[in-house]
Amino acid sequence: MRIAVALLILVAGTVSALAENLVTSLSNHRVLINSNYTGTSIAVFGAIERDAQTISRASGYDAVVTIRGPQQFLVVREKERLGPFWLNQDQQKFPTAPAYLAVLTSRPIAEITSEQLRRRQKIGIQAIVHAPDFTNDRGGLDEPFREALYRLKSREGLYRENEKGVTFLTPNIFNASIPLPATAPTGNYDVEVALLADTVVLARTVTHFELVKTGFEQQVGEIARDWSLLYGLSTALLALFFGWTANAVFRRD
Repeated sequence: MRIAVALLILVAGTVSALAENLVTSLSNHRVLINSNYTGTSIAVFGAIERDAQTISRASGYDAVVTIRGPQQFLVVREKERLGPFWLNQDQQKFPTAPAYLAVLTSRPIAEITSEQLRRRQKIGIQAIVHAPDFTNDRGGLDEPFREALYRLKSREGLYRENEKGVTFLTPNIFNASIPLPATAPTGNYDVEVALLADTVVLARTVTHFELVKTGFEQQVGEIARDWSLLYGLSTALLALFFGWTANAVFRRD
């Protein structure tokens, strides 16, 4: 009897978990930037599909959109002043930190999920930055460096959180706007959308878009990458040429 009840609960939980299906799409999967690029945004659209047996939830749905930019190796150093000099003291390495990180939610994140769920599911910037795999755990010594990285990136507009970034157009359809400032690095971006109800994650989807240079900037970048030696020599020769030209033009007899 107990085994049957346990199996019934398990089956019911599985059906409930599959009751809602989340469908998402982006307005653009490839963003082209040039020398006049001052920033743009990408729209995220989401639709919640329910089967015929699913009962409408009285509390409604919530959505969390998390955008992660290309990974980069970062080192945060602690500086201490010694007389007129600033000396490097301790440091913390972040081998796979996202260059861009944004979280958009339909409500304040503290109202959507519990603190335990946020930490376990990595929902919200604080949960991501303080996750064990974000950097090496040093028994609390790494915490000030995590906060410093978040503070510095936020100042650059590359780490951001908007608690009103997701708008439900209908009870089952929502959209969000991903801001991409001019300082956003080129590369591949991951967009994860989580659907929640009553503090429980019901479904997740992951899609991608690419931020790439175009035109003259793209050609220069490709030459610098594929012909690094030639590019370096050409840059040095151009600098010498323009320096000599300026000296000849503005030289006083």
